Amino acid sequence: MSSQALKLPARLRMDDVSAVWRRLEPSLRAEAAQIRNGAGERLLLSAAELADFDSSALSVLLGAARICASESLRLEVDAAPRALQELARVYGVGELLGLQAATA
Repeated sequence: MSSQALKLPARLRMDDVSAVWRRLEPSLRAEAAQIRNGAGERLLLSAAELADFDSSALSVLLGAARICASESLRLEVDAAPRALQELARVYGVGELLGLQAATA
């Protein structure tokens, strides 16, 4: 993976999702290609800064998971807030998104 990990922003709500995706998608694609070319198996996306979000955050994560799948990679979301984990569980996508708990 590159020296600078990909990160979700602190705020990710319905009115932010389009702009966030426009910024994040090219980075995800480039990172995925770099990892695949280096024989890696997973793309790590940090959610450590994510504090203000709604269910639209899941659409960004699902988009990231789609990109990873197209490159035969596994998405892992690191330091996911407990509320995001619960939201993903309720929507039935937690395992698909590779959510890793934030440390206390």
